[in-house]
Parts: sequence; C-alpha cells; structure tokens
Amino acid sequence: MRILITNDDGITAQGLWILARELKKVAHVTVVAPDREQSAIGTAVTLRKPLRVQKVTPLVPDIEAYSVEGTPGDSAILALNKLVEGRVDIVVSGINHGLNLGDDVLISGTVSGALQGYLRGFPAIAVSLAEAESHYQENAARLAALLARKIDAKVLPANIFLNVNLPSLPLEKIKGIKSTRLAHKTHINAVAEGHDGKQEYYFLVRQQLKNDPDRKTDIWAVEHDYISITPLYINLTNKPAPITDEFCAGLFQELQASS
Repeated sequence: MRILITNDDGITAQGLWILARELKKVAHVTVVAPDREQSAIGTAVTLRKPLRVQKVTPLVPDIEAYSVEGTPGDSAILALNKLVEGRVDIVVSGINHGLNLGDDVLISGTVSGALQGYLRGFPAIAVSLAEAESHYQENAARLAALLARKIDAKVLPANIFLNVNLPSLPLEKIKGIKSTRLAHKTHINAVAEGHDGKQEYYFLVRQQLKNDPDRKTDIWAVEHDYISITPLYINLTNKPAPITDEFCAGLFQELQASS
C-alpha cells in the first residue's frame, strides 16, 4: 500500500509527522505539503504563477518529503501528477490542528487536500483533532492507519471520501465512533472594525456555534465525546453514508486495542 500525506498546517506541523510515523507502519509513505500554514484556504489552487517545490529532510526517517510554495490543493495535485513515482493507493490529509465540521469543510484546507485525491479517483481521508498541539494526536494517527487498512483490504469502497474529527480526549474518555452527516452550520461570521491611527480596517470574526440538537451530525458527535466519521461526496450532503453503526463499533474496538 502506498499513501500520499498532505495537510494545511505546513510541512513542519507536528500532526503531519505523527500521522506519517503511524502510516509508515502500514504503508509506503510520501509527504507533500505546503511550505507554510494554509488554514481556511479552501479549495484554492494556483493558476497564475509558478509553483516552487523543494525536497526536504523528513522529520520521520526514510520518508520522501517535499514542501510546496502553494496550497494543500496544489500540493496534492503536484504530488499525484509529478512528484510521487509509481502508484498511489490512498490520500490522507492532516492531522489538522482544529476541527473541520459542518459548513467548515467548504473552506478547510485539510479537506481540500484530500478532495484533490478524491477528484482523481483515489480514496481519501481528512483527519482533524479538536485542539492544536493536543497530546492526543496519536489517537487520530492510529485511526487513520486503521481506516487505510480497511480501504486496502476492500472492507471500505475504493471511491470513499471520509472527513474524520476527534475530540481532544484520552481514548478511555471517548465514548465511541459515530457515522455522521455534516451539520448545516458551524460558525457565525461577523465583521469587526479597527483603526491603526491612519485608516479604518476590518477583519472577519468566526464564532463557533454550540449545542447542535441533531444527534446525527458531526458537531453533535464531537460535542458529546464521540469520534465523527462523515462520508463526503461531490454533492456533499445528499448521499447515504456507506459506514454502518456496526462498522463504527468494531473500528472503535480496534482503536482501543491498538493503544
């Protein structure tokens, strides 16, 4: 099995290399990621200027790694069309420092990196964790490895695109895994004003919505200490989930056993 890893937090992000270290146990891994933090860049790709790529020394031994002067989407496209020699079986994006739930998937650089793989016919997984620099990133990495193995073994379909979000909790405090759908809203966007002494300026403020009452959504699951796995599609909200409650229960048992 060969896995491409990308992210939106940049080539030096801790979560990227925790993920790479774990996936290396089950696959041949190549890392291609932005050279700097690119959060909330969405599906942006670079069309009107050159993309510069640098081969870098990996933070995990024996992994080929490249930094891209561009977006997560750029990184995945370059990797799949130019940088990775031979076939790729799965594209994994993350581990993101912060959740990607509900409408946020439309602006998420993490989801976009996985999306570019999915658009090119590869199974894809986006993985996010509730808090930046959390001590529980290993939970997310082990879960990504388990899902990759399920895809490789054809337990999950090859045309799958999963958005995975974990609460920042020790595994013994996580209640289980839920197959979810996207919540309709995640944040309220507001505009704040300021003045630097020379001129007025504006900046966007995003305030997280809480207490989603719909027990089937990704927000409800994470707020109630479950791991959320949301199958995504080009039409992101209307397809039925191919992941059953029985699958989630078995997957959580495997995750507990792997800790």
